[in-house]
Amino acid sequence: MAAATPVAAAAAASGRQAWRQLLMRNTTSILQRPQVQPNLRRAASSLSSKPTRIPLRAGVSFQSVSQRQQPPSYSRSYSSQGGSSPPPPPPPPPPRNTNQIKFWPFVIVIACGSSGYILLVNRRKDMPPNPKQTTSGPAGGKPTPTFSPSNVTVIFVLGGPGAGKGTQCANLVKDFSFTHLSAGDLLRAEQDRPGSQYGQLIKDYIKNGEIVPMEVTVALLENAMSDSIKAHPEAKKHRFLVDGFPRKMDQAYKFEEVVCPAKLVLFYDCPEHVMEGRLMERGKTSGRADDNAESIRKRFRVFVETSMPVVKHYEAEGKVIKVDATPLPDEVHKMTKTKLVEMLGEDF
Repeated sequence: MAAATPVAAAAAASGRQAWRQLLMRNTTSILQRPQVQPNLRRAASSLSSKPTRIPLRAGVSFQSVSQRQQPPSYSRSYSSQGGSSPPPPPPPPPPRNTNQIKFWPFVIVIACGSSGYILLVNRRKDMPPNPKQTTSGPAGGKPTPTFSPSNVTVIFVLGGPGAGKGTQCANLVKDFSFTHLSAGDLLRAEQDRPGSQYGQLIKDYIKNGEIVPMEVTVALLENAMSDSIKAHPEAKKHRFLVDGFPRKMDQAYKFEEVVCPAKLVLFYDCPEHVMEGRLMERGKTSGRADDNAESIRKRFRVFVETSMPVVKHYEAEGKVIKVDATPLPDEVHKMTKTKLVEMLGEDF
């Protein structure tokens, strides 16, 4: 048995060496395979950056720790063929905030309402009074006129500046015992009256060729008519020629509502260039502040824009006598007298 022991030991040693050689050859052949080398390079790169050593085993590919922790990256294609899942639905839109208040519709409504109200007010100024509201006294919404048309005859005399209204009114006073009331003369007298509260206001309006507020003009005319009636109490009828008034429809309404309804309108029609020549000639001696080229042109524009609607309003009611004012004053007077008698009769 003792002699056999060395032999057995030598055999065992030879077997172990043969096993190691066989193992080394297998390992070398495995490591030399193409599919193993890239894994070994990645393992070597990972081991070089990490201090921890990982034992190498045959047939095992290594990956870095970071590569193990990350999930595999791949792309997924979608198609309509069988075996593939449909694309996911798009995300729903964010919910609308219904609590927000939009203010621009309210702004538009307010602007439209304000514009409509302004237009309505301006339009009602030029509208004739409602016939349903002609009842006298506070109950009817209209005050009683100061003078009755059965006792007082009022004729409005209208025409552009320089049409000859004043000259023709003077002739009619001689023929029919009219009382001539010139709105312009009353305003000029009021502006020069000491202590007048309207003096400076009237000066500014006349100088600029603008219309004096109707409340002032209507009050001056009413006072002048009252003074004339008191001065001639014996007269059964009183006739008034109101020269250069009304200049606007609201003045006409106000006068007929407060003072007295008008019988008719005398309208002297004259071209603008003729009137301008007359006014420039008159300005040499009149001393009036409005007898200058600039004020004259302003008065022309004001007359066309504001007074012509008054003429058209009364013309629609059949109360206008239209006279051509371009001939000589005497010829114009004859035409005026003839048409006035034809309209009202001799004893109007």
